[in-house]
Amino acid sequence: MAHDCDLLVIGSGAGGLSAAVTAAWHGLKVIVAEKEPVFGGTTAWSGGWIWAPLNPLARRAGIIEDAAAPRAYLREVLGNNFDAARVHAFLAAAPDMVAFYESNTALQFEDGNKIADTYDNAAGAGTGGRSVIAAPYDARGLGDLVHRLRHPLRETTFMGMTIQAGPDLTAFMNLTRSPAAFVHVARRFGRHLRDLALHRRGMQLRNGLALVGRLLRSAADLGVDLRVSAPAVRLLQDGGAVCGAVLATPDGEIEVRAASGVVLAAGGFAHDQARRDELFPANGEHRTLAVPSATGDGIRLGESAGGAVDQTLAAPAAWCPVSLVPYPDGSAGRFPHIIERNKPGIIGVLANGQRFCNEGNGYHDYVATMLRSVPPGQEVASWLVCTRAFQRRYGLGIARPVPLPVGPFIRSGYLKTGRTIGELALACGIDKAGLERTVAEYNEHARNGEDPAFGRGGTPYNRQSGDPANTPNPCVAPLERGPFFAVKVVPGSFGTFAGLKTDASARVLDPAGSPIAGLYAAGTDMASVMGGHYPAGGINLGPAMTFGYIAGRHAAGIDR
Repeated sequence: MAHDCDLLVIGSGAGGLSAAVTAAWHGLKVIVAEKEPVFGGTTAWSGGWIWAPLNPLARRAGIIEDAAAPRAYLREVLGNNFDAARVHAFLAAAPDMVAFYESNTALQFEDGNKIADTYDNAAGAGTGGRSVIAAPYDARGLGDLVHRLRHPLRETTFMGMTIQAGPDLTAFMNLTRSPAAFVHVARRFGRHLRDLALHRRGMQLRNGLALVGRLLRSAADLGVDLRVSAPAVRLLQDGGAVCGAVLATPDGEIEVRAASGVVLAAGGFAHDQARRDELFPANGEHRTLAVPSATGDGIRLGESAGGAVDQTLAAPAAWCPVSLVPYPDGSAGRFPHIIERNKPGIIGVLANGQRFCNEGNGYHDYVATMLRSVPPGQEVASWLVCTRAFQRRYGLGIARPVPLPVGPFIRSGYLKTGRTIGELALACGIDKAGLERTVAEYNEHARNGEDPAFGRGGTPYNRQSGDPANTPNPCVAPLERGPFFAVKVVPGSFGTFAGLKTDASARVLDPAGSPIAGLYAAGTDMASVMGGHYPAGGINLGPAMTFGYIAGRHAAGIDR
């Protein structure tokens, strides 16, 4: 049985839903086909930040910057991976994308006007105003769709409750230190417990879940046909042009004819072992935070229609340090180390006991440096080392700060402990003399708030994630009084960078560089416009939303 539409979107993360909503708003009949029984993809597990320079929220706040600055910044950071046409398309469309959603859909935003770019010493770097995030959303607004919304990642929630970076997270971190913070947390947690009792899930959506929830609401309002458990198994072509796909549904295969084409947004290849073996570094196991369904389906479909994969990126994935969380059933969760690495009183060391980087720099850079620093033949891993006082104040991985207990994580082996640095080294398998020497050298300067070895706390990006109450350096404090704690971190990723080659209109390109008629790619099925670099937080979702918007407009006959 054949089904007809104007645009078929394969995948329901930010890129796919952005294309669907945009195309539907411009009058197209749109079908979204999701492989899993729930919507949202890896976007639903993400922090939700969107890098969109020159966005209207910044302008309304009075942050006016030279329009050429973001381009100059990307040109310097991306180097040989700078794709002028696609970068220009992204920077031109990103503020329009934000304005479009604000004016026409249920997707509303909050600003990230204090968030600095990663490499703030580069020409054109921004110290704020280039990031936005979806405003919190009450999932009851989704109606029956809430039952098809992906649950959040277990490790990054508290009993299923998502917590958003900014004032919300600050309140949770200061729960026992501020009456106002206590009231905020009590209200949020009380509401969450009611939601669990009534709906069996958290209903206060934040981060990537808020983005997905608002996009789903917008899609439903525009009449988009949203289908789950409908993976695409092959594309349909007519004279080389892509004109639909075959979907495998619980009732059998169906053909979907799409007059304006197909958008591939199936989530990249983070769980495609064969392609990972081909493109990822050979030294070490990789633990991804992408959803299990990100098995490269969209990229293989694109290749089947003649599309080419870009393998020239600086890195094949968006690296992130993760720790493995042991559970009683024998499974292991994956916790991303984003927040605590630049708080004062923690360092990262290799098995030889030596520091290897500025721990407060970007998470992508932390892993990239770890991959370069570990000698061949050794396990690629590092240890985040701190005092018990640090853990009780800021947390360490999934072991949350006061008032939550730390004992279960010590008993499970997730955290290693020692009364002295030497004991901690032995517990972790770290070189004892090396770690003792490193901590002594670090402490000598840290007592004065200095880090001559790596300059931690010397940039706006560093200081933004430090503790302003710690002076003179919000990112540096000594590790002196035991007991001491450590957690092992290994290479992971938020998803893949390598993907299908596309042009400035999000059209998939063949090996000769010509667009394949009727075939678009967005999100992680598209080779990252950042060229395998990580110039700012939100450079995954920012391009996903923007090129989804571009694809939807192009399919609707706009901007051709």
